[in-house]
Amino acid sequence: MRRAGFFSTTRRDGRNGLVARARRACTILELLVAMAIVALVRVAMNTFVFSMGELWGQNTDLRLFELHVRNVSRFLERELSTAALPPFATIAEPGITVQETRAQSGMTDIYLTFELAEGSRLCTWPERALPDVVCALAVREREGLVLLWHSRLEKKFADDPPRESVITPLVTEMSYDYYETDFKNWKNERALRKNAAGETVVPQRIRLKFVYSGRTLESVIGLPTATQGMPML
Repeated sequence: MRRAGFFSTTRRDGRNGLVARARRACTILELLVAMAIVALVRVAMNTFVFSMGELWGQNTDLRLFELHVRNVSRFLERELSTAALPPFATIAEPGITVQETRAQSGMTDIYLTFELAEGSRLCTWPERALPDVVCALAVREREGLVLLWHSRLEKKFADDPPRESVITPLVTEMSYDYYETDFKNWKNERALRKNAAGETVVPQRIRLKFVYSGRTLESVIGLPTATQGMPML
């Protein structure tokens, strides 16, 4: 009886040991599989992150170019909206006009002109800043979009040419949009239009062509009238 009990106990212990070892083997195998899966996931994630970083770096210039175009457009919209407000803008005298201006090169041309009571942040004065600043927009080859500016309070306002500040070197062309009321459509022209009396006509919109690294973007900027700029009472 003792011997039979001994053998019975031994067999049970043997089976229990085999089961325990099998369980340990399964646990180790599962752990190894889990570690392998985690390693594959980490490799895949690193590859994805690096590839996205590479794409992001490749498109940085284009995104900065688009941001530059938006910022320049907003700057001009803000300045032109300010010019359409009193005291310079009235129903009879709009704040945005066209005037003949002599540049620093000595050449005289007709430019889109507007006035700013407090000037602009692009106006870097040699001395104390002056108000009542007359500004004009010009596009020049190899220079870009240029702001011509001088104050009416300067002693030689009528004699000296305006100072110049480059707004952006990326603009290669400025054209003008006129709305055709008879045909109810827009017509774009490379030069400022003249009416039957030979007077230059202020456009309703301007178009700026930005070029950088072989890519071209166009921005359309509306020119507000005095009635649009005046606050509602």
